[in-house]
Amino acid sequence: MRVILDSNVLIAAVAGRGLCESLLELCLEEHDLVVSEQLLDEVHRNLVKRIKLPDAAASDFCDLLRNNAIVATPVPVSPDACRDPKDIYLLGLSESTAAKFLITGDKDLIESGLRGATKIVTPRQFWENCRQK
Repeated sequence: MRVILDSNVLIAAVAGRGLCESLLELCLEEHDLVVSEQLLDEVHRNLVKRIKLPDAAASDFCDLLRNNAIVATPVPVSPDACRDPKDIYLLGLSESTAAKFLITGDKDLIESGLRGATKIVTPRQFWENCRQK
């Protein structure tokens, strides 16, 4: 199934061992991970700025994602689709790829719950959903 991991999940996967790291591994191994260049740019920028990862290491991680995921372009989405305008592209990415899940820790996105056919869930909700099958 097609899944999108929000930048906060991808950054947490790099920052330490735990649920987000396991989710990334699961998505790379068993699902079709979807990214966009905008998502990769956000991940790279925050790995360097917030996590203090060297630029080369952040670039390597983004290249790993680019080479092992579906790189797609978000479709335009109404600006009022989400309270945070910086998250609009994720909704457009979910629509353009018919992703089954958008996995995020962002409360603004989680509160919307569903965007078209895409369920918007927390990392824990997705993990529990996958382990039930």
